[in-house]
Amino acid sequence: MKVLVVGGGGREHTLVWKINQSPLVDAIYCAPGNGGIARLAECVPIKDDDIGSLVDFAKSEAIGLTVVGPELPLTLGIVDAFHKEGLKIFGPSKEAAQIEGSKVFCKNILFKYGIPTGAAEIFDDRDEAVAYVKGQETPIVVKADGLAAGKGVILADSQEEALAAVDLIMIERAFGDAGERILIEECLTGQEASILALTDGETIVPLVPSQDHKRAYDHDAGPNTGGMGAYAPVPAMNERLLRQIYDDILEPTIMGLAEEDITYRGVLYAGLMLTPEGPKVLEFNCRFGDPETQVVLPLYKGDVVEAMLAVEEGRLGTVGVGTDRGAAVCVVLASGGYPGSYRKGKEIRGLEALDGLDDVVAFHAGTTMSDGKLCTAGGRVLGVTAFANDIQRAIDRVYEAVDIVTFDGMHYRKDIGRRALG
Repeated sequence: MKVLVVGGGGREHTLVWKINQSPLVDAIYCAPGNGGIARLAECVPIKDDDIGSLVDFAKSEAIGLTVVGPELPLTLGIVDAFHKEGLKIFGPSKEAAQIEGSKVFCKNILFKYGIPTGAAEIFDDRDEAVAYVKGQETPIVVKADGLAAGKGVILADSQEEALAAVDLIMIERAFGDAGERILIEECLTGQEASILALTDGETIVPLVPSQDHKRAYDHDAGPNTGGMGAYAPVPAMNERLLRQIYDDILEPTIMGLAEEDITYRGVLYAGLMLTPEGPKVLEFNCRFGDPETQVVLPLYKGDVVEAMLAVEEGRLGTVGVGTDRGAAVCVVLASGGYPGSYRKGKEIRGLEALDGLDDVVAFHAGTTMSDGKLCTAGGRVLGVTAFANDIQRAIDRVYEAVDIVTFDGMHYRKDIGRRALG
Protein backbone atom coordinates (compact mmCIF):
# COMPACT_ATOMS: atom_id res chain seq x y z
CA MET A 1 0.00 0.00 0.00
CA LYS A 2 1.07 3.58 -0.70
CA VAL A 3 0.52 6.10 2.11
CA LEU A 4 0.41 9.89 1.85
CA VAL A 5 1.07 12.02 4.95
CA VAL A 6 -0.11 15.63 4.76
CA GLY A 7 2.03 18.22 6.59
CA GLY A 8 5.66 19.06 7.17
CA GLY A 9 6.47 19.37 10.89
CA GLY A 10 7.68 17.27 13.77
CA ARG A 11 4.29 15.60 14.17
CA GLU A 12 4.34 14.54 10.53
CA HIS A 13 7.91 13.23 10.79
CA THR A 14 6.77 11.10 13.73
CA LEU A 15 3.78 9.83 11.76
CA VAL A 16 6.01 8.96 8.79
CA TRP A 17 8.50 7.23 11.12
CA LYS A 18 5.76 5.12 12.71
CA ILE A 19 3.97 4.38 9.43
CA ASN A 20 7.30 3.24 7.96
CA GLN A 21 7.31 0.40 10.52
CA SER A 22 4.10 -1.12 9.14
CA PRO A 23 4.41 -4.24 6.95
CA LEU A 24 1.32 -3.04 5.08
CA VAL A 25 3.23 -0.11 3.57
CA ASP A 26 5.23 -0.22 0.35
CA ALA A 27 5.90 3.49 -0.16
CA ILE A 28 5.34 6.76 1.75
CA TYR A 29 4.84 10.24 0.34
CA CYS A 30 4.67 13.45 2.36
CA ALA A 31 3.29 16.81 1.26
CA PRO A 32 5.20 19.04 1.66
CA GLY A 33 7.52 17.22 4.11
CA ASN A 34 10.85 18.52 5.45
CA GLY A 35 14.56 17.73 5.55
CA GLY A 36 14.22 14.82 7.96
CA ILE A 37 11.08 13.33 6.46
CA ALA A 38 12.89 13.14 3.11
CA ARG A 39 15.02 10.31 4.51
CA LEU A 40 11.95 8.08 4.93
CA ALA A 41 9.45 9.35 2.37
CA GLU A 42 9.28 11.03 -1.01
CA CYS A 43 8.48 14.68 -0.35
CA VAL A 44 5.93 16.22 -2.69
CA PRO A 45 5.86 20.01 -3.20
CA ILE A 46 2.16 20.48 -2.43
CA LYS A 47 1.00 22.76 0.40
CA ASP A 48 -1.07 21.10 3.09
CA ASP A 49 -4.07 23.34 2.37
CA ASP A 50 -4.04 22.77 -1.42
CA ILE A 51 -6.80 20.19 -1.22
CA GLY A 52 -7.48 19.93 -4.94
CA SER A 53 -3.85 19.14 -5.73
CA LEU A 54 -3.66 16.63 -2.88
CA VAL A 55 -6.74 14.83 -4.20
CA ASP A 56 -5.28 14.77 -7.70
CA PHE A 57 -1.97 13.40 -6.40
CA ALA A 58 -3.66 10.68 -4.35
CA LYS A 59 -5.68 9.59 -7.37
CA SER A 60 -2.75 9.62 -9.80
CA GLU A 61 -0.48 7.66 -7.43
CA ALA A 62 -3.20 5.23 -6.27
CA ILE A 63 -2.66 6.16 -2.62
CA GLY A 64 -4.23 3.55 -0.34
CA LEU A 65 -4.44 5.76 2.75
CA THR A 66 -3.88 9.45 3.42
CA VAL A 67 -3.06 10.62 6.96
CA VAL A 68 -3.62 14.30 7.77
CA GLY A 69 -1.34 16.00 10.29
CA PRO A 70 -2.37 19.69 10.63
CA GLU A 71 -5.75 21.07 11.61
CA LEU A 72 -6.17 23.55 8.74
CA PRO A 73 -6.80 21.06 5.91
CA LEU A 74 -9.19 19.15 8.19
CA THR A 75 -11.25 22.26 8.92
CA LEU A 76 -11.20 23.11 5.21
CA GLY A 77 -12.81 19.74 4.39
CA ILE A 78 -9.98 17.60 3.01
CA VAL A 79 -11.65 14.42 4.34
CA ASP A 80 -14.92 15.23 2.60
CA ALA A 81 -13.07 15.95 -0.66
CA PHE A 82 -11.17 12.64 -0.52
CA HIS A 83 -14.29 10.64 0.32
CA LYS A 84 -16.11 12.24 -2.61
CA GLU A 85 -13.47 10.67 -4.86
CA GLY A 86 -13.60 7.29 -3.11
CA LEU A 87 -10.21 7.78 -1.43
CA LYS A 88 -9.41 6.51 2.07
CA ILE A 89 -8.23 9.15 4.53
CA PHE A 90 -7.61 9.23 8.29
CA GLY A 91 -9.18 12.24 9.98
CA PRO A 92 -12.52 13.82 10.87
CA SER A 93 -14.92 15.41 8.40
CA LYS A 94 -15.19 19.18 8.04
CA GLU A 95 -18.26 19.18 10.27
CA ALA A 96 -16.55 17.09 12.95
CA ALA A 97 -13.36 19.19 12.75
CA GLN A 98 -15.35 22.13 14.12
CA ILE A 99 -14.46 20.69 17.53
CA GLU A 100 -11.14 22.52 17.01
CA GLY A 101 -12.05 24.97 14.26
CA SER A 102 -14.58 26.79 16.43
CA LYS A 103 -14.10 27.16 20.18
CA VAL A 104 -17.71 28.31 20.38
CA PHE A 105 -18.94 25.10 18.73
CA CYS A 106 -16.76 23.06 21.08
CA LYS A 107 -17.93 24.89 24.20
CA ASN A 108 -21.57 24.52 23.22
CA ILE A 109 -21.11 20.75 22.83
CA LEU A 110 -19.45 20.59 26.26
CA PHE A 111 -22.23 22.58 27.87
CA LYS A 112 -25.08 20.73 26.13
CA TYR A 113 -23.87 17.26 27.09
CA GLY A 114 -22.68 18.09 30.61
CA ILE A 115 -18.99 17.47 29.94
CA PRO A 116 -16.75 18.98 32.65
CA THR A 117 -15.20 22.28 31.53
CA GLY A 118 -14.68 25.83 32.73
CA ALA A 119 -17.48 28.39 32.86
CA ALA A 120 -17.52 30.73 29.86
CA GLU A 121 -19.50 33.40 28.05
CA ILE A 122 -19.54 33.97 24.29
CA PHE A 123 -19.48 37.42 22.66
CA ASP A 124 -19.66 38.84 19.14
CA ASP A 125 -19.91 42.45 20.36
CA ARG A 126 -16.83 44.19 21.74
CA ASP A 127 -18.69 46.51 24.11
CA GLU A 128 -20.63 43.65 25.67
CA ALA A 129 -17.38 41.73 26.15
CA VAL A 130 -15.75 44.75 27.80
CA ALA A 131 -18.70 45.21 30.18
CA TYR A 132 -18.52 41.53 31.13
CA VAL A 133 -14.78 41.66 31.81
CA LYS A 134 -15.22 44.64 34.14
CA GLY A 135 -17.48 42.52 36.33
CA GLN A 136 -15.13 39.52 36.57
CA GLU A 137 -12.29 38.58 38.87
CA THR A 138 -8.90 37.76 37.39
CA PRO A 139 -7.02 35.82 36.19
CA ILE A 140 -9.31 35.15 33.27
CA VAL A 141 -8.91 33.61 29.81
CA VAL A 142 -9.81 35.31 26.53
CA LYS A 143 -10.04 33.09 23.42
CA ALA A 144 -10.55 33.80 19.73
CA ASP A 145 -13.24 31.52 18.33
CA GLY A 146 -11.45 30.31 15.21
CA LEU A 147 -8.05 28.87 14.31
CA ALA A 148 -5.20 31.17 15.28
CA ALA A 149 -2.10 28.98 14.82
CA GLY A 150 -2.13 28.15 18.52
CA LYS A 151 -1.87 31.82 19.53
CA GLY A 152 -5.51 32.76 20.04
CA VAL A 153 -5.69 31.99 23.77
CA ILE A 154 -4.64 34.79 26.14
CA LEU A 155 -4.33 34.33 29.91
CA ALA A 156 -4.97 37.74 31.48
CA ASP A 157 -3.75 38.31 35.04
CA SER A 158 -5.57 41.65 35.38
CA GLN A 159 -8.66 43.38 34.03
CA GLU A 160 -6.39 45.69 32.03
CA GLU A 161 -4.76 42.71 30.32
CA ALA A 162 -8.15 41.14 29.66
CA LEU A 163 -9.53 44.34 28.12
CA ALA A 164 -6.41 44.64 25.97
CA ALA A 165 -6.89 41.03 24.86
CA VAL A 166 -10.49 41.74 23.83
CA ASP A 167 -9.38 44.68 21.68
CA LEU A 168 -6.41 42.76 20.27
CA ILE A 169 -8.72 40.02 19.03
CA MET A 170 -11.92 41.90 18.12
CA ILE A 171 -10.71 45.39 17.11
CA GLU A 172 -7.12 44.98 15.94
CA ARG A 173 -8.02 41.58 14.45
CA ALA A 174 -4.63 40.12 15.35
CA PHE A 175 -5.98 36.69 14.37
CA GLY A 176 -8.11 37.79 11.43
CA ASP A 177 -11.59 36.31 11.08
CA ALA A 178 -10.85 33.95 13.98
CA GLY A 179 -11.66 36.92 16.21
CA GLU A 180 -15.20 37.63 15.02
CA ARG A 181 -16.39 35.92 18.19
CA ILE A 182 -14.59 35.40 21.48
CA LEU A 183 -14.97 33.31 24.60
CA ILE A 184 -14.21 34.67 28.04
CA GLU A 185 -13.57 31.76 30.39
CA GLU A 186 -12.75 31.13 34.00
CA CYS A 187 -9.10 30.27 34.60
CA LEU A 188 -8.84 26.64 35.66
CA THR A 189 -5.98 25.63 37.94
CA GLY A 190 -4.16 22.34 38.33
CA GLN A 191 -1.86 20.21 36.23
CA GLU A 192 -2.37 20.06 32.47
CA ALA A 193 -2.31 16.79 30.54
CA SER A 194 -3.36 15.47 27.16
CA ILE A 195 -5.09 12.35 25.91
CA LEU A 196 -5.00 11.31 22.24
CA ALA A 197 -7.80 8.86 21.49
CA LEU A 198 -8.45 6.91 18.31
CA THR A 199 -12.13 6.61 17.44
CA ASP A 200 -14.35 5.49 14.59
CA GLY A 201 -17.39 7.22 16.07
CA GLU A 202 -18.33 4.25 18.24
CA THR A 203 -15.24 2.58 19.65
CA ILE A 204 -12.86 4.89 21.54
CA VAL A 205 -9.27 3.84 22.27
CA PRO A 206 -7.25 6.28 24.43
CA LEU A 207 -3.50 6.20 23.93
CA VAL A 208 -0.92 6.78 26.65
CA PRO A 209 -1.41 10.18 28.38
CA SER A 210 1.21 12.87 27.83
CA GLN A 211 2.12 16.32 29.09
CA ASP A 212 3.30 19.24 26.97
CA HIS A 213 5.48 22.15 28.12
CA LYS A 214 4.12 25.34 26.54
CA ARG A 215 6.25 28.06 28.10
CA ALA A 216 9.50 29.05 26.40
CA TYR A 217 11.79 28.88 29.43
CA ASP A 218 12.56 26.65 32.40
CA HIS A 219 10.17 26.53 35.35
CA ASP A 220 7.28 27.46 33.03
CA ALA A 221 8.48 31.02 32.54
CA GLY A 222 8.26 33.21 29.45
CA PRO A 223 5.76 33.36 26.59
CA ASN A 224 3.62 30.49 25.34
CA THR A 225 4.96 28.51 22.40
CA GLY A 226 3.72 25.68 20.21
CA GLY A 227 5.38 23.34 22.71
CA MET A 228 8.97 23.05 23.99
CA GLY A 229 8.81 19.37 24.84
CA ALA A 230 6.66 16.58 26.21
CA TYR A 231 6.78 13.34 28.14
CA ALA A 232 4.67 10.20 28.50
CA PRO A 233 3.19 8.61 30.49
CA VAL A 234 1.91 11.08 33.12
CA PRO A 235 2.24 9.62 36.66
CA ALA A 236 -0.54 11.88 37.95
CA MET A 237 -3.01 10.11 35.64
CA ASN A 238 -3.65 6.81 37.39
CA GLU A 239 -6.11 4.13 36.26
CA ARG A 240 -8.98 5.61 38.27
CA LEU A 241 -8.45 9.03 36.70
CA LEU A 242 -8.14 7.58 33.19
CA ARG A 243 -11.43 5.72 33.70
CA GLN A 244 -13.06 8.96 34.82
CA ILE A 245 -11.75 10.79 31.75
CA TYR A 246 -13.16 8.08 29.50
CA ASP A 247 -16.55 7.97 31.21
CA ASP A 248 -17.05 11.70 31.80
CA ILE A 249 -15.26 13.28 28.83
CA LEU A 250 -14.28 11.08 25.88
CA GLU A 251 -17.39 8.91 25.55
CA PRO A 252 -19.93 11.72 26.16
CA THR A 253 -18.17 13.88 23.57
CA ILE A 254 -18.21 11.25 20.82
CA MET A 255 -21.76 10.22 21.69
CA GLY A 256 -22.85 13.86 21.94
CA LEU A 257 -21.52 14.56 18.46
CA ALA A 258 -23.39 11.48 17.24
CA GLU A 259 -26.58 12.99 18.71
CA GLU A 260 -25.85 16.01 16.50
CA ASP A 261 -25.63 13.63 13.50
CA ILE A 262 -21.83 14.06 13.38
CA THR A 263 -19.75 10.88 13.18
CA TYR A 264 -16.27 11.64 14.48
CA ARG A 265 -13.58 9.43 12.96
CA GLY A 266 -9.86 10.00 13.45
CA VAL A 267 -7.93 11.05 16.52
CA LEU A 268 -9.49 13.26 19.19
CA TYR A 269 -7.01 15.29 21.23
CA ALA A 270 -8.33 16.21 24.68
CA GLY A 271 -6.42 18.99 26.40
CA LEU A 272 -7.28 18.64 30.08
CA MET A 273 -6.77 20.43 33.38
CA LEU A 274 -6.57 18.12 36.38
CA THR A 275 -8.41 20.36 38.83
CA PRO A 276 -9.16 19.65 42.51
CA GLU A 277 -12.76 18.92 41.38
CA GLY A 278 -11.58 16.45 38.74
CA PRO A 279 -10.45 16.58 35.11
CA LYS A 280 -11.97 19.33 32.96
CA VAL A 281 -11.67 20.07 29.24
CA LEU A 282 -9.51 23.03 28.24
CA GLU A 283 -9.79 22.31 24.52
CA PHE A 284 -10.30 19.62 21.92
CA ASN A 285 -8.14 19.29 18.83
CA CYS A 286 -9.14 17.31 15.75
CA ARG A 287 -5.66 15.90 15.06
CA PHE A 288 -2.50 14.57 16.69
CA GLY A 289 -0.76 17.06 18.97
CA ASP A 290 2.73 18.44 18.45
CA PRO A 291 4.98 17.62 20.32
CA GLU A 292 2.78 15.10 22.18
CA THR A 293 2.80 12.77 19.15
CA GLN A 294 6.59 12.53 19.42
CA VAL A 295 6.26 10.73 22.77
CA VAL A 296 2.91 8.96 22.34
CA LEU A 297 3.45 7.14 19.03
CA PRO A 298 6.86 5.69 19.98
CA LEU A 299 5.10 3.97 22.91
CA TYR A 300 2.28 2.70 20.69
CA LYS A 301 2.18 -1.08 20.45
CA GLY A 302 0.94 -2.51 17.19
CA ASP A 303 0.56 -1.50 13.56
CA VAL A 304 -0.59 2.12 13.42
CA VAL A 305 -1.60 1.80 9.76
CA GLU A 306 -3.86 -1.16 10.56
CA ALA A 307 -5.50 0.90 13.32
CA MET A 308 -5.94 3.95 11.06
CA LEU A 309 -7.56 1.84 8.34
CA ALA A 310 -9.88 0.35 10.97
CA VAL A 311 -10.87 3.87 12.07
CA GLU A 312 -11.55 4.91 8.47
CA GLU A 313 -13.61 1.78 7.81
CA GLY A 314 -15.59 1.96 11.08
CA ARG A 315 -14.22 -1.24 12.61
CA LEU A 316 -11.77 -0.05 15.28
CA GLY A 317 -13.29 -2.52 17.74
CA THR A 318 -11.80 -5.41 15.74
CA VAL A 319 -8.20 -4.21 16.15
CA GLY A 320 -6.09 -4.76 19.24
CA VAL A 321 -4.50 -1.50 20.39
CA GLY A 322 -2.15 -1.04 23.33
CA THR A 323 0.98 0.70 24.54
CA ASP A 324 4.36 -0.64 25.50
CA ARG A 325 5.53 -0.19 29.03
CA GLY A 326 8.19 2.42 29.38
CA ALA A 327 8.53 6.15 28.93
CA ALA A 328 9.45 8.73 26.32
CA VAL A 329 10.70 12.31 26.64
CA CYS A 330 10.94 14.85 23.81
CA VAL A 331 13.01 18.05 24.02
CA VAL A 332 12.38 20.68 21.34
CA LEU A 333 15.44 22.49 20.00
CA ALA A 334 14.30 25.95 18.91
CA SER A 335 15.79 28.88 17.05
CA GLY A 336 17.04 31.72 19.22
CA GLY A 337 14.25 34.25 19.72
CA TYR A 338 11.39 31.79 19.28
CA PRO A 339 8.43 32.28 19.71
CA GLY A 340 9.31 35.82 18.65
CA SER A 341 11.43 36.70 15.62
CA TYR A 342 14.31 34.40 14.72
CA ARG A 343 16.75 33.77 11.88
CA LYS A 344 16.66 30.80 9.54
CA GLY A 345 19.38 29.06 7.55
CA LYS A 346 21.66 28.02 10.43
CA GLU A 347 23.58 24.81 9.77
CA ILE A 348 22.64 21.92 12.07
CA ARG A 349 25.58 19.83 13.26
CA GLY A 350 25.89 16.55 15.17
CA LEU A 351 22.72 14.79 14.04
CA GLU A 352 24.66 12.04 12.27
CA ALA A 353 25.91 10.88 15.69
CA LEU A 354 22.33 9.99 16.62
CA ASP A 355 21.79 7.79 13.56
CA GLY A 356 21.50 4.12 14.33
CA LEU A 357 20.60 4.58 18.01
CA ASP A 358 17.60 2.46 18.96
CA ASP A 359 16.59 4.62 21.94
CA VAL A 360 16.87 8.13 20.43
CA VAL A 361 15.20 9.73 17.40
CA ALA A 362 15.51 13.33 16.21
CA PHE A 363 12.18 14.32 14.66
CA HIS A 364 12.52 17.25 12.27
CA ALA A 365 10.09 20.14 12.68
CA GLY A 366 11.65 23.09 10.84
CA THR A 367 14.57 21.93 8.69
CA THR A 368 15.58 22.11 5.07
CA MET A 369 18.50 21.09 2.85
CA SER A 370 20.57 24.00 1.51
CA ASP A 371 23.69 23.46 -0.60
CA GLY A 372 23.94 19.92 0.70
CA LYS A 373 23.70 21.00 4.34
CA LEU A 374 20.84 20.53 6.79
CA CYS A 375 19.74 23.95 8.01
CA THR A 376 17.13 25.51 10.27
CA ALA A 377 13.89 26.61 8.60
CA GLY A 378 11.52 27.36 11.46
CA GLY A 379 11.09 28.33 15.09
CA ARG A 380 10.87 24.79 16.39
CA VAL A 381 13.67 22.99 14.56
CA LEU A 382 14.02 19.49 16.05
CA GLY A 383 12.26 17.32 18.61
CA VAL A 384 14.85 14.99 20.12
CA THR A 385 13.05 12.03 21.69
CA ALA A 386 14.47 9.29 23.91
CA PHE A 387 12.81 6.07 25.10
CA ALA A 388 13.62 4.17 28.29
CA ASN A 389 12.09 1.99 30.99
CA ASP A 390 11.13 4.99 33.12
CA ILE A 391 10.93 8.79 32.99
CA GLN A 392 14.21 9.43 34.83
CA ARG A 393 16.22 7.27 32.43
CA ALA A 394 14.46 8.83 29.44
CA ILE A 395 15.27 12.33 30.74
CA ASP A 396 18.94 11.44 31.24
CA ARG A 397 19.15 9.88 27.80
CA VAL A 398 17.43 12.68 25.91
CA TYR A 399 19.71 15.35 27.37
CA GLU A 400 22.76 13.25 26.53
CA ALA A 401 21.54 13.30 22.94
CA VAL A 402 20.69 17.02 22.99
CA ASP A 403 24.27 17.81 24.03
CA ILE A 404 25.48 16.31 20.74
CA VAL A 405 23.39 18.53 18.45
CA THR A 406 24.22 22.21 17.80
CA PHE A 407 23.28 25.15 15.62
CA ASP A 408 23.82 28.86 16.09
CA GLY A 409 21.34 30.36 18.55
CA MET A 410 19.93 26.99 19.61
CA HIS A 411 17.56 27.26 22.58
CA TYR A 412 15.86 24.55 24.61
CA ARG A 413 14.38 23.93 28.03
CA LYS A 414 16.46 21.95 30.48
CA ASP A 415 13.58 20.79 32.69
CA ILE A 416 11.38 18.74 30.37
CA GLY A 417 9.80 15.86 32.26
CA ARG A 418 10.97 17.00 35.70
CA ARG A 419 7.37 17.47 36.87
CA ALA A 420 6.84 13.73 36.43
CA LEU A 421 9.46 13.09 39.10
CA GLY A 422 7.36 14.88 41.73
